[in-house]
Amino acid sequence: MSTDIVKPTEAKLRYPFPEPPGPGEVIEVRPGLLWLRLPLPFQLNHVNVYLVRDDDGWIIVDTGISTNEARAAWGGYFAGPLAGLKITKILVTHFHPDHIGLAGWLCERFQAPLLTSLSSYMSCRVISLDPRAFESPRNRLFYKSHGMDDDAAGIVSTQGHEYLRQVAPLPDTFLRLVMGDALTIGGKTFRVITADGHVAEQVMLYCEPEKILFAADQVLEHISPNVSVWAGEPDGDPLGHYLRSLRMFISEMPDDVLVLPGHMRPFYGLHARAQDLIAHHEARCAIILDACCDADRSVAELVPLLFHRPLNPHQMGFAFAETLAHANRLVRRGELDMLSREERLRFRHARPLSQPNA
Repeated sequence: MSTDIVKPTEAKLRYPFPEPPGPGEVIEVRPGLLWLRLPLPFQLNHVNVYLVRDDDGWIIVDTGISTNEARAAWGGYFAGPLAGLKITKILVTHFHPDHIGLAGWLCERFQAPLLTSLSSYMSCRVISLDPRAFESPRNRLFYKSHGMDDDAAGIVSTQGHEYLRQVAPLPDTFLRLVMGDALTIGGKTFRVITADGHVAEQVMLYCEPEKILFAADQVLEHISPNVSVWAGEPDGDPLGHYLRSLRMFISEMPDDVLVLPGHMRPFYGLHARAQDLIAHHEARCAIILDACCDADRSVAELVPLLFHRPLNPHQMGFAFAETLAHANRLVRRGELDMLSREERLRFRHARPLSQPNA
């Protein structure tokens, strides 16, 4: 997952656990709620995993990526602080490899069912069944039409193969989680919330009496999750979906809920964090809008305005798709127009500042 740094309003966020669990360590967040971390081979070098006590065992929430290092880490936990625990269910928040990668492996090991959304299950299965779909001429044309050079487009469009190396095969069946479902876990009722933006139907769990929110990657401490347009939905508006979910947190949940994210540390201050993330993405929209006032711009030309650090090919794919998400949001709002010339797409300010208001 490629991410942006979005500094939190520190005075408004509180961290009940200033130091995260180290390798092989487990933190008891609440009675019957455990937190551990698994390693990732990326700049964001960890993923959070939670275990929740149920009536007859424990539920694992997210699983880590399918690497030998992550499997060894799990082995250490099951031989150490988690020894003897009965694992009864594997719950996956979304289909990215750092969250679903070892779901099939854990399901098989413990003969436990998989719980996730239809979007996550089917997205993972589709990529696994046809990884070369990413390399179709139409996919390459999607990137090239927005100004990406042919070599870069070729690299980005092979991500299906990379995904397969990071995700163990899923079980043939699963239990579907749907927005509005109620899960009873250990005598407590958790409402299933799904939200789009980072992915379709990312699963979150909210226990109102306990004021606990398993937030997955939707709200994180120091970073914004990647919000990307993909080739299969080139005119999609994932940023609009994401901003809507942040406003939902502010309007429908208390500010003192304990946020348990997919990365970084748990925190209090949901409203302030959601407001920070909204402001961050609105500021990036403003940069794009300003850049398109005096010239038509392709996505490739806009990327350096939002991402100032050097990007490797993997990061470039995410940065490109996120820049397009901001441009598409502005098109939806009527602030940008998208122009097509000779199989190349560019964005233009819908009402350049040099022109008088109509």
